[in-house]
Amino acid sequence: MAETKARIKLIEGIQMLGESGSGHTVVMDAAPEMGGRNMGVRPMELLLIGMGGCTSIDVLNILRKGRHDVKDCDVSVSGKRADTEPKVYTDITVHFKITGTKIPEKAVQRAISLSEEKYCSASIMLGKTAQIHTSYEIIEA
Repeated sequence: MAETKARIKLIEGIQMLGESGSGHTVVMDAAPEMGGRNMGVRPMELLLIGMGGCTSIDVLNILRKGRHDVKDCDVSVSGKRADTEPKVYTDITVHFKITGTKIPEKAVQRAISLSEEKYCSASIMLGKTAQIHTSYEIIEA
């Protein structure tokens, strides 16, 4: 079983530095009303960013393995959270904008489905508490 590690270190106030096991860092903070100084990304925002990155990598890899000419992939992710604690995501919307040359719609649909159902660990985990809605558009380069 693969193990992933992270370290979170207090910087100042409630601002923290997160370091991944691969050595990359991200600054996290809270809004002023939560005691933060608004100097970094919110931890719950990181979940959406992680999910968007995870599914984007899957979709790009699947399309490229199919030898499709993908020039760009722009994914927007938005989430609605529960009103009461724990304020988990209950509804997440993911919209893909795939730019390329003559990419068949079926290929994009298949890549997104495979990511959602089989490969994207982040989407599958968040899907335990949230309804995930995906859409896409294909832009000819």
